[in-house]
Amino acid sequence: MPKVDVLLHGYRFNTNAGIPGFCSVLLIEGTKRILVDVGHVGRRVALENALMDRGLDYKDIDLVVMSHAHWDHNQNFDLFEHAPLLMHPWERKYAQHPHKNDWSTPKWTGAMLERHPKILEAEDGYEIEKGVRVLHTPGHSPGSICIAVDTDDGTSILTEDVLLFAGQALSKTHPVVFWNENQAIKSIERVLHEADVIYPGHDQPFRIVNGNVEYIAPMELTITGISRDEPGLIFGEAPQSIYIMPGIEEQTIESLEQPKLS
Repeated sequence: MPKVDVLLHGYRFNTNAGIPGFCSVLLIEGTKRILVDVGHVGRRVALENALMDRGLDYKDIDLVVMSHAHWDHNQNFDLFEHAPLLMHPWERKYAQHPHKNDWSTPKWTGAMLERHPKILEAEDGYEIEKGVRVLHTPGHSPGSICIAVDTDDGTSILTEDVLLFAGQALSKTHPVVFWNENQAIKSIERVLHEADVIYPGHDQPFRIVNGNVEYIAPMELTITGISRDEPGLIFGEAPQSIYIMPGIEEQTIESLEQPKLS
């Protein structure tokens, strides 16, 4: 059966000076080697090292999945131009004309994606290989997808930002919505209904046991270049807030064809 390997863990920490945006980068080892998301350029060396640690090179990847078009998940796709790039058609269309208030999908995103020579569009239920299938789970973005993998431990769902961190599995809310809040909540509910193990976009993999989060991998992160005693350095609690993009009500499936939103 296929197996899921975490190349790079996602992290949920933010700062008052901006968002580091460290997303999960996941490898599915089946009949194919499938890479789910590639991270931003600040993690390029870390991604290369993670592959090397497994005796792999970029060329050893057979397929790359783009869970959605946000900057922190997709900037290293140019390393894998030899492999097909799988994405949902709605996300591809949206990336051409993102909403003017969508700070996670810069206007250059569509142009960057269209440089890839082998884009493969896939809808809900598309089977990548036996035991590995696509779930269309919109809300965070129009074409957000999860990958469901049938493993020896049950069904693992690689959610990326459909479910960013474990707390969402308990609150059943989505903290950052660029497309449709109701769809985002329904997508979370679908994941929770179908998954035995969840690999979120900005947290460690976990399962829900008796209504509680049980992590299956510890958090490991070393921060260098700054000391805890640095004057002005403050460790604060993350605000529990929900961001709904202004102008979200202007968006419809039909609007994906229209450049007026950009």
